[in-house]
Formats: sequence, structure tokens, C-alpha cells
Amino acid sequence: MTMEDTTNRTNAGADRQWDLMRASFDGDWLGMTTWYGRDAHGMDLNHGTCNPTGSLYAIRFSDADTGEWHGTGLRFAPGRERRFPLNRHHYNLGNNCWHFPETAGQSSLEMGGSAARAGHEVNFFTGRSRSMLVALYQRQADGRMILDSIAAIPFRCQRAHQDPVRDQPESVDALIITVAGWLGVEQELRPGLSSELATQIKPLMPFNAESFCRHDVNGFLLDNLICSLPGCLPEGSFALHFGCLLDASSFVHLIIDYDENHHLMRWVERRYHPTMHG
Repeated sequence: MTMEDTTNRTNAGADRQWDLMRASFDGDWLGMTTWYGRDAHGMDLNHGTCNPTGSLYAIRFSDADTGEWHGTGLRFAPGRERRFPLNRHHYNLGNNCWHFPETAGQSSLEMGGSAARAGHEVNFFTGRSRSMLVALYQRQADGRMILDSIAAIPFRCQRAHQDPVRDQPESVDALIITVAGWLGVEQELRPGLSSELATQIKPLMPFNAESFCRHDVNGFLLDNLICSLPGCLPEGSFALHFGCLLDASSFVHLIIDYDENHHLMRWVERRYHPTMHG
């Protein structure tokens, strides 16, 4: 393969990621954010702090190559507002954004070494609903990287009719029981590589709880969002687990894999549906 062939494949992958981003994120997304932090015993996922005014993410495109992201009601931005341009040719140069057709987000590529903080944003789309989880890690004086806070935001696009209210299980365990035995398929992406991997769909064994609940922080949050995250990053390789029960017949499991040096290796999306009998 020539260098030109490699460049063309890379450009095609970048174009596909841009097109997927436009298809998913184009909208006026309104939602109330609930933040969960730490207490003396670790992460407290029972007592969140809600932003009662809500946040609006207006993401619009003037043509196939350009757009604008405009957020208001933001927690960390000066004046609680921020805007920045979107452009196909400058998009995702840092390789930290990732897009499957209906699951997308951004991730820190490094969680070890000298990284003082790291974070992940995971979005699950269905219809014009966008269910978002944010997980933020912070380096401590003793060198440990600990889970500092989690946010859950049920966004709804204001340009469309509202989606029906979802049936909500009572706990992580109840949700896991609901989807136990469902069959699924998976696809993956790797930072900086062509998105061709995301078109290689592989069948999965039936879903079981052990494939998701792998860590000490197992959260059940708004919009049927769940996560299984280490409260403190372990030595060696590890994976972060996020999930969402989109409706009565669709569960998505997103895995973010890190190697023994805490470098991001890949994103894996697993989609499960009830088995059919007869």
C-alpha cells in the first residue's frame, strides 16, 4: 500500500466520523445536569446536585463542512456560556472524539503518567433523545488517579416532538436482569486509525452481568444510564463501562479500553436486543 493509499483511507475515515457527528449532534439539546461527587466513603451516587436552569447545546451546520457549537448554562465555562466553530477539515485532529452511528463522545487518550486529570463524555442517541454521561478523574498528591465526579444529562432536541417517557428500572441490578440473555453485536474504533473497523460487526455471546459490572463504582442514573468505573485506577490495563437501556428492546454497552500504561487503545460499542423464540 502506498502512502497516498494510506492518506486516502485516513481521510475517508475522518470524513465518515465528521458525517456521523453531524447526523447525531445537529440539534438544540436541552437538558438538566445532575452532578455526583465524593464523600468520606468514596463516590456518592445517591445524592446528586442538579442544575435547575438546565443547559442548552445548540449545534447547527450551515453547510456540509461548517457549523457552530453554542452552549449555555455550562458549569465550567466563563459566564456559563461557550461557543466554537466546527469545520470538517479541522475536526478531531487530536483523535479523542469517536462516533458510532448512534453512540458518540470524547475521551482522554492518556490516564497515566503525568496526566493531572482525565475525562470521558459518552452519548447514547435514540430518536431525538441524547442520554449523556460524563466521568471526570483527578490526580491526587500521592499519585493516585481517582474518580472525582460523574454527571448525567437527559437531553431532548427542541426541534422535534418529544420522545415518549422511558420505563425506568429501579437499580443497576434490575436493569441488568432485564437485559440478561439478550443477543448482540459489537464494533470498535481505535484512536487515529481509519473507521473501517466500525463497519466490521461481530456477533456476541448473550449478555451477562459479569461483562458489565467490573468495578467498585456501579451507578444507575437518569435516563436509564448506568456505568461501572474504578474509583481509583488500578495498575495495569483496565476498561471503563458505560451503558444505556434505550427502550424495552435495545441496550447499548460502551467499553473504553486502556493498556498497561493507561494509554487508550479502543472504543467498543455493543448493542443488545431480546432473543427471538419460535
